[in-house]
Amino acid sequence: MNQPFGMPNSQVEYGAVTQVRNRVLRNTYWLLALSMIPTILGAYVGIATGMATALSGITGLIVFFAGAFGFMYAIEKTKNSGMGVVLLLAFTFFMGVMLSRLVGVILGMGNGTQLVMTAFAGTAAVFATMATVATTTKRDFSGAGKWLMVGMIVILVTGLLNAFVFQSTAMMAALSAAAIALFSFWLMYDIKRIVDGGETNYISATLSLYLSVFNIFQNLLVLLGVFGGDD
Repeated sequence: MNQPFGMPNSQVEYGAVTQVRNRVLRNTYWLLALSMIPTILGAYVGIATGMATALSGITGLIVFFAGAFGFMYAIEKTKNSGMGVVLLLAFTFFMGVMLSRLVGVILGMGNGTQLVMTAFAGTAAVFATMATVATTTKRDFSGAGKWLMVGMIVILVTGLLNAFVFQSTAMMAALSAAAIALFSFWLMYDIKRIVDGGETNYISATLSLYLSVFNIFQNLLVLLGVFGGDD
């Protein structure tokens, strides 16, 4: 292997690792930014056609989980090829369609457009903050993954119970606040994994970051609709 004269192997290896890490992080950010386009397009199509409104209740829930987990499985299977990018963008379009019902409800409020833009700005601020923390902190968060998963399951199960049994606005708001905190930390956790070299595939990395960003935006929109809506 060719290396600069007098440079120790350890320095060469560190430089190579840093180069790979930076490339994965850069490609992930670019693909994440690109994934916002089909998400917005999907939300527009869902609102224009009423597709997401038609898929409500148990039927909508089944379609959402089947579609989301089906796409995620397919993306992981093709993450080392260009098809992985195609499937990821198709997945983000699907998620936009699924989000369109909530966006449509918010836009139907007197200050709906302002609330949607506020949710966008808030999500961007959370992302910038978590990305900064992840790239500067020296703390090791590698053991947090299992606790994040447990937290997500608790929020998901409680949310389903609230949707179909309790139907409490206060509980919905509390769950949204908890979800924002959970997925904000998850966002930092995933970016830190890239920085530390724990994730070297930018398609898998983008999928993970996208899910956190999507959930932060969605739950911010719920909170803003509950507490900031004119209606």
